[in-house]
Amino acid sequence: MTETPKRATKAGHGADTIYWDPAKKSFVGAVSLGHAPNGKRRRPKVYGKTKTEVRNKIRDLKKEVQTGVKAPANYTVADAVNDWLERGLKGRDEKGTIGKNRSMANKHLIPFIGKAKLKELSADDVDDWLDDRAEFLATRSLRDLLAILRRSTAHAQRRDKAARNVALLVTAPEGRPGRPSKALNLDEAKAVLIAARPSRLYAYLVLSLLSGVRTEEARPLTWDHVFLETKGDIPAHVAVWRSVRKHGETKTRKSRRTIALPKQVVDVLEEHRRWQKQERASKGKEWDPTGRVFTTRSGEPLDAANVRRDFKAIVKKAGMKPEWTPRELRHSFVSLLSDHGIPLERIALLVGHSSQTTTEAVYRKQLRPVITQGAEAMDLIFAEDQEEGSTGDQAEGDAVA
Repeated sequence: MTETPKRATKAGHGADTIYWDPAKKSFVGAVSLGHAPNGKRRRPKVYGKTKTEVRNKIRDLKKEVQTGVKAPANYTVADAVNDWLERGLKGRDEKGTIGKNRSMANKHLIPFIGKAKLKELSADDVDDWLDDRAEFLATRSLRDLLAILRRSTAHAQRRDKAARNVALLVTAPEGRPGRPSKALNLDEAKAVLIAARPSRLYAYLVLSLLSGVRTEEARPLTWDHVFLETKGDIPAHVAVWRSVRKHGETKTRKSRRTIALPKQVVDVLEEHRRWQKQERASKGKEWDPTGRVFTTRSGEPLDAANVRRDFKAIVKKAGMKPEWTPRELRHSFVSLLSDHGIPLERIALLVGHSSQTTTEAVYRKQLRPVITQGAEAMDLIFAEDQEEGSTGDQAEGDAVA
């Protein structure tokens, strides 16, 4: 007995419908969303090549209505990232935080998934993108990339341009092994300082290596924050209160600190100040007691590129591979102190870390639990080889200014 085919039922009043439109050569889904304030019926339409595609679009459209978010159809991942960089990081350092994130996005995010519609981006899309980048980037960089996408999407959500944040559903994969930070051993540190003696960067390197200031803290250092005379019980010291970050703020609150200076640093900075005064006078300029400690020959502030370039040349002159960076002087400071017996909690205070965990996990390369003092220890560490030669042997043309 043959079955009688069921008659197609007509959709009830107000129900969603899907039908084929020969003129548009696609399926059409009509969605009932009630009535507008003026009493007119709201029945938007969506289109797709298959009924399944149309059903998914109807579902997403209803979800947008429920959440009150109407994501723009043509709003792309690139739009979201650029909006976040322009509006979501106000007050941040343009050359630092914003510049770093913009560079990462322009190189590794926008060229690969930037054209995707944000509302259509799936967790699988994000996984595939990160897996591809994992062949070229370190794990830390992959995490930074994912953070950019998460924050960009969250910024879009706050502006009703995205209904959900699929980047939160994804975990960054393991990438290539990153370049580990290194620390100079004592012989290497001495070789670098000897090679730097005729250089304009000599006092800068001595201060960085023997006091542990960050390179971003040394560049904006001014003379009114440098105290080279011992007064009573107060030793010679430097007040690290500023950095090249936005508004001159230090990295953390504990980064604002006052550090006693080893005698060698005091001697080098006194010589450096004399040379700077002479250089200013030779150019008909007055020396500014509140001016920058480290400048270019023209008196302009040093930038990171200046320091990196000159430091690489000095390292090469010292007979080492020019792969070291100025920030690794700070790593070396921590490592040398630890090797000489400074306890972890004292090192954390000297380098201005917010916790001992940071010092232990990132900076310290060797652990030696013996008690002593930072500035005095550095005098002992470098005392033997620094007797020979005088900082005054620098040629006037190469004097640090």
